[in-house]
Amino acid sequence: MADGGDQGEELARLMAAAQDGDKRAYATLLQAVTPYLRAQARRYLRSSHDVEDVVQEILLTIHRVRHTYDPARPFLPWLVAIARRRVVDRLRGKGRRDSHEVVVSPDDETFTNAAANIPEEEADHSRLHAAVAALPPGQRLAVELLKFKDMSLKEASDLSGMSVGSLKVAAHRAYKALRVALTGSPGEDETRG
Repeated sequence: MADGGDQGEELARLMAAAQDGDKRAYATLLQAVTPYLRAQARRYLRSSHDVEDVVQEILLTIHRVRHTYDPARPFLPWLVAIARRRVVDRLRGKGRRDSHEVVVSPDDETFTNAAANIPEEEADHSRLHAAVAALPPGQRLAVELLKFKDMSLKEASDLSGMSVGSLKVAAHRAYKALRVALTGSPGEDETRG
């Protein structure tokens, strides 16, 4: 957008019409100034994400304060003042964040327990999946719906056609069978008489 008087006058006319409630003039104005605002923001900001965020902030500010524009005065200085304020706000915020944030890589984390500092190996779920596959069909379905698909009892009941009570019983029996299959131990509730 050139700084020409004709274009500035046209933008001033569009803004005055927008202030009078002309939605089409307002949309035309915003479309006309957006590339200019983007170019202004690029002068100060490197990240295209920051540029787009600042342009949106400028457009929102224009919308919020459009009633303050005086049609008897030039439009471009009013627009530039708003744009500069939003760019400065972004730069100040970015400076504050950058001065307080420290990037910490996982290698920099340490714990008092030495064993906790050793990266864990990827869990092997093959035994679990084999144990689930060996369950009776009703128990297997209960585990798959309630644990693997993280469904509520109501959702699992609707999908499986089993009552909520039947699902609870099947799941409980499945968990006991899986505990025995994976640990060899029946669990504390089985050892109590």
